[in-house]
Amino acid sequence: MTEHEHEAGHGYEAGHDSTERADGAGHVSTGTTIDTGDGNAAIPELVIISGMSGAGRSTAAKCLEDLGWFVVDNLPPALIPTMVELGARSQGNVARIAVVVDVRGRRFFDNLRESLADLEAKHVTRRIVFLESSDDALVRRFESVRRPHPLQGDGRIVDGIAAERDLLRELRGDADLVIDTSSLNVHELRAKMDAQFAGEEEPELRATVMSFGFKYGLPVDADLVVDCRFLPNPHWVPELRPFTGLNEEVSAYVFDQPGAKEFLNQYTELLQLIAAGYRREGKRYVTIAVGCTGGKHRSVAMSEKLSARLATEGIETVLVHRDMGRE
Repeated sequence: MTEHEHEAGHGYEAGHDSTERADGAGHVSTGTTIDTGDGNAAIPELVIISGMSGAGRSTAAKCLEDLGWFVVDNLPPALIPTMVELGARSQGNVARIAVVVDVRGRRFFDNLRESLADLEAKHVTRRIVFLESSDDALVRRFESVRRPHPLQGDGRIVDGIAAERDLLRELRGDADLVIDTSSLNVHELRAKMDAQFAGEEEPELRATVMSFGFKYGLPVDADLVVDCRFLPNPHWVPELRPFTGLNEEVSAYVFDQPGAKEFLNQYTELLQLIAAGYRREGKRYVTIAVGCTGGKHRSVAMSEKLSARLATEGIETVLVHRDMGRE
């Protein structure tokens, strides 16, 4: 059993249970105010953490706690607006709030949509982080700690997972950030959370550029998918085959091919248009998956160049090579 499986199946989800410390003083609030009955007060930043049981919600919450957020686990959704108002009354001591919402709330979970509408009406800036994982990974984690899925009832673990996916489908679609933890360990998940939330100032848009191999499957947390298989494959060049897209000779080979530079230029322009729309809609995170056959040559080279281009456009970028070295 790996450390990730242990944390995801037991401590990952069950070990984070109660209201956590409030040490958010000194952090910048949203700048918006709310009428608390005794004068206007600054509204705290709000992050809602949800997702599949066993996918790492508690680790994500613990990471935010370590970054100074006030974290509440398994809060009934109907109480989220009340929690925000209490934070506003704290005179800046609770500037950032993270709330873990999951199916353990069962009868309360249906109230989430109403609570989100209430927050929007009060102009509360909220972000939803959704933790995702494959069925195989989730089954393995639950079996490793011999715990039932909270929704399986008299059925199997896979039945509980299917029921939970159906229940969370709409929330996943509304998420600002989706993180697939299928192949992540605890430290890698924490690194992803740190990359998104550790900065003192929140950027307008953060992008994760991820190279991958189509033969290993599409990344489930991708917002946009780019296919580089229209370019000749360096795999068939004997002197380039052992290397990756990080190698200068491989990168030069890829971008010397007809259409490669043009594709990079035009797709960067398209992303500028998309990024402007995301900003207008309040979306702060986007994952761009760049694929080739094995995720070793073309997608890696293209991801490196694309990430650098986005950085020059003022978009904070995290670069991930999911399948490099996998074969």
